[in-house]
Amino acid sequence: MRVGEIREMKSAELHVELETLRRHLFDLRAQAVTEKLENPYQLTATKKNIARVLTVLRERGETGVEQQQHHLEATTRQRSG
Repeated sequence: MRVGEIREMKSAELHVELETLRRHLFDLRAQAVTEKLENPYQLTATKKNIARVLTVLRERGETGVEQQQHHLEATTRQRSG
């Protein structure tokens, strides 16, 4: 994912993308532990994409990105559970 693509997204889309990337990173870490990860670079690339999304959110003046993310996670769990 390129920075230009990220900057074109709306803030709400960026929050969703951030959640998706974090879940993907969790899955990759689980694969790395079980030695089923074929390409270790995926971990690095996913971390960089998370950093890019966070950077764009902070450039836009978003404050409390982590708190918003935790709130979104909690509401998602309540809906599914």
